Amino acid sequence: MKTELPLSDYTVLDLTIARAGPTAARVLADWGANVIQINPPNKPGQKGGSVTGKRDGFDFQNLQRNKRSLSIDLKSDDGHKLFLELAKKSDVILENFRADVKHRLKIDYDTIKKVNSQIVYGSISGFGQNGPYKERPGLDQIIQGMSGLMSITGLPGYGPVRVGIPINDLCAGMFLAQGVLLALLNREKTGKGQWVHTSLLEAGIFMLDFQASRWLQNQQIAQQAGNNHPTGIPQGCFQTSDKLINLSAVGDRLFERFCNAVGAEKLLSDSRFCDDESRLKNRDELNEIISKILIEETSEYWIDKLNKVGVPCGPVNNIAQMFDDEQVRHLDMKRKVKHHRLGELDVVRQPVNFSEYEQPKELKYAAPDLGQHNEDILREFGFDDEFIKDLVEKNVV
Repeated sequence: MKTELPLSDYTVLDLTIARAGPTAARVLADWGANVIQINPPNKPGQKGGSVTGKRDGFDFQNLQRNKRSLSIDLKSDDGHKLFLELAKKSDVILENFRADVKHRLKIDYDTIKKVNSQIVYGSISGFGQNGPYKERPGLDQIIQGMSGLMSITGLPGYGPVRVGIPINDLCAGMFLAQGVLLALLNREKTGKGQWVHTSLLEAGIFMLDFQASRWLQNQQIAQQAGNNHPTGIPQGCFQTSDKLINLSAVGDRLFERFCNAVGAEKLLSDSRFCDDESRLKNRDELNEIISKILIEETSEYWIDKLNKVGVPCGPVNNIAQMFDDEQVRHLDMKRKVKHHRLGELDVVRQPVNFSEYEQPKELKYAAPDLGQHNEDILREFGFDDEFIKDLVEKNVV
């Protein structure tokens, strides 16, 4: 088992803010990349924090871990020159400004590749790098509505519903990280970097998956289905004698197993439920029959009984119950990190596992204070103390 993580040879300049960009940077940082967060220095009286909360808060600490902070005033001439010097010695730059901002700051891909042709430049925007909406600010909930996701989420008749996590931010961040890794692999063959970009809107549309394909191939507009599966029956959320469970008995074979397990063999010969098409047509009647059966026993009873015959079934947990689940405890989804002021914190680990790389039991860095590592990082890039002192006196860093 190797102790050096797979991205430990790469240096990343992280210009991102909010959530989507920092999510991409977190993937690279957690797998060993030297991720350097670059933010403008605080102005007098300015408070820290962002749309993801205060720096000491649970969200910021989980999102920004394993990164170090270098504060640079990119709008100043000296700050811009400093950034270009850093870019010469880096592998990746990440940004999620609105499409035009990086050009105004003169830190866009075309500018950077003139000083480093091997740079992999990763961008996330709300709507794309060009097109009629390129100047619009993009937020997750705006994209949830625009992509059609809200129209298929929630209970029928109650109107569109926001998904309970910033799914487009998170997916766009993970897709960008994937794109950066592909570009780094390509660089191994060609010796050249490239610009990799995605958007919240592209991520949101991709995540619609089969619901988007229903329209593209069959011109069917998906509707809200609540806790039921849109096309697979029976699959959904049911009340037992003590709590809710989810189950899926879609397809003839699983439906037969389910009916035999719950003592409802007569449903197999009922013409209303004889095949997938019939079960979909008569879903409400079938769900009512199933509900009357499942309410008679506990969730634990049904989860055990149905899983033993190969019918997927599980509890509907709140987040505290999820972390207390024996399988989640076995997977060890938490990681410790030590913060110099806040003490020991728990954060959520990366979900990917390698046979040759074990994730550290304790993360290397807690989310940094603004400019916490200014001097250390600048020395690592070869700048001497006199040069650093001059930058500080000019309020460049």
